[in-house]
Amino acid sequence: MNTTMRVNRVPNARRRAVSVLLALSASAAALAVPGSAAARESSEATPAVTPISWGPCPKAEPPYPDPSPKAQCGTVQVPLDWSKPKGRKIGIFVARYRATDPARRIGVLMSNPGGPGAPGSDDALYADDPYNGYSPDMLKRFDMIGFDPRGIGRSQKAECDETILDSIPTRPRNAAEFERMRTLNGRLADSCLARTGPLAAHMDGESVARDMDAIRAALGERKISFIGHSYGTFLGERYARLFPDRLRALALDSAMDPARPNAERYLTDGSVTTNTTLKRLAAWCETEADCALKGQDLTAVTDGLFARADAGTLREPGPDGATRTKVDADQLSDYLTFALGRWTPARATQELAALHSGKGEVTWYGGATDPASRLVLCRDYDFRIRDYAQYRAIRERVAKAAPHIRYNAQALETVLGCQGWNMAPKPQPAQAKGSLPPVLVANATLDLATPLPGAQRMARAFPKATLFTMDVAGHWLYRKGGTEKAMRVIDTYLTGRKG
Repeated sequence: MNTTMRVNRVPNARRRAVSVLLALSASAAALAVPGSAAARESSEATPAVTPISWGPCPKAEPPYPDPSPKAQCGTVQVPLDWSKPKGRKIGIFVARYRATDPARRIGVLMSNPGGPGAPGSDDALYADDPYNGYSPDMLKRFDMIGFDPRGIGRSQKAECDETILDSIPTRPRNAAEFERMRTLNGRLADSCLARTGPLAAHMDGESVARDMDAIRAALGERKISFIGHSYGTFLGERYARLFPDRLRALALDSAMDPARPNAERYLTDGSVTTNTTLKRLAAWCETEADCALKGQDLTAVTDGLFARADAGTLREPGPDGATRTKVDADQLSDYLTFALGRWTPARATQELAALHSGKGEVTWYGGATDPASRLVLCRDYDFRIRDYAQYRAIRERVAKAAPHIRYNAQALETVLGCQGWNMAPKPQPAQAKGSLPPVLVANATLDLATPLPGAQRMARAFPKATLFTMDVAGHWLYRKGGTEKAMRVIDTYLTGRKG
């Protein structure tokens, strides 16, 4: 999920990566679906771990501020390959911010900010930040634990030959380009293995969930509470599948679809949500004076832009009128995905008006997905498409379901990034024995990165779960700036859970 939509937050924008974004079945029995025969029951899964030796945390690189002086840092050694627990070890970077009221301490709250590809230690390093941090009551009750997932940040960061990205067709238009894309994606995967070593093939969610339990053991805790955001919700689901009896509470904000959707369902969910968000923008335009297209049918304007793009007559706007630079339909879909996901309606309508009239300015988005996200997503999900004919048929069906935007660019980039990836999707682990606590899932109704249908499937995947929604457009509800209600709901759940 990278080109992930990011919430630009201080002190470190990386901690709020979205991202891409994703599915178990639509029933409470989903967590019991048989999977890998190698899955261990939770009581046997994690070998003895050396307690963490805590010390000062490294200073931040400019322009970011240094971590809280109260934060502590250390490393946990875990198997590179969890199927070989006595084999080679790697270090997982962990940060801790201790509860400020030890007498009322509940336990530890582990977190992950998603991405995938985002370092997670910042949640503890900056736990008391007045804007990005947790509420005072949360800081009193929990030791905040953040970690950089394997292959990310200070946990032996994976490396790939990113120069290959520039040669990969991002929107294949024929069978030859589709095959070239698959070939170059495979070459990129090979470069990750060559530069990173075997770790590149072991960055999947199940491995990270097992690392989380090793961190729990190294902390000396019987149970943990966990809050996951965006792709971090997938890690929470994996931990619940592997270690149900070691969870005190599980909060999943902006939830991935845990049921391993195929490429078409994944792309359809994201695209329909984006199309609905455009309709929400059109409704806003009918009543708000700030709309630059006031009095016009915004969806009809957008349809007209696509017709001009198809005909080769849509041009990039300029300060004095349309330029000679053509805008194609793929660029238009890219723009709409990220402009709507950002949800600044006045600016979006101003830029659409500029495209419509030819005069003004537009901020363009897009770019190939980060290799680190592919090392995770292409192992955890099976987005493989047989050939160009199947790809074209999927695109046509998605465009019919989402006619005003044609497709969600972020979802399409994720799907295309996995074509030809030569590390096959990993089987889903079996459900271990043990009792799960009631789970809280939170999602925006118009979330373009983790659409509501996936969050609904996530909630139905647990025997006991509550789905909290806010009727807003955007990603990542647990934040200040319009979604404080979700923060209060999640904080109340985490501090109020017994057990």
